[in-house]
Amino acid sequence: MACTSLTKGRGLDCNRVAGGVKFIYFAVYDQITSFAYDSTFPEEIDTIDFGSNDIYRYSVPRGSTSITETITGSTENGTIFYAPALALVLNRLKKQTQEQVKLLGQTQVVVFAQLNATVPATGHDVITVLGIHNGMELNSGTEESGAAFGDRSGYTLNFDGMESRPFAFLEDYTTEPFDNAGITNLGAIVKTDA
Repeated sequence: MACTSLTKGRGLDCNRVAGGVKFIYFAVYDQITSFAYDSTFPEEIDTIDFGSNDIYRYSVPRGSTSITETITGSTENGTIFYAPALALVLNRLKKQTQEQVKLLGQTQVVVFAQLNATVPATGHDVITVLGIHNGMELNSGTEESGAAFGDRSGYTLNFDGMESRPFAFLEDYTTEPFDNAGITNLGAIVKTDA
């Protein structure tokens, strides 16, 4: 007997979608005071209380940054877990960014990824939520100058996490990201260049 029942199938999508990430937002993991999944769409988060704290937006070069999630199951042990990952690329080595990289390495975060893919009904960008249950950590990366004049100078930062369920989608926003009715006590979206 199955523990759960499947509820839907999936056909081919008639629309093409765009890959990649536009913006990454970091929230400090233990500053999120509560969140809840939508009762109709169980993998969509429709409420988050940020506890009057800020989140931090990072603009990324087009075609450089990605999120992935690895699913690992064990038939022998009867277990399954999900490992979300973020590969964040930032161009140009800067002293201000050095300090933020150091702080990111010391902080457990929740990652919000604003994708190039859109919600068909509204045309708004899809936003995914990684590490909402257990947080994400900066565990590897590089800071590189490049060798030739045309080489990239900058950072590649790799965040990973471990969750008991797949990464979630944030409920669609009204006009701007994070203006959803269920988003409460958000201090500010800090966009200042680091």
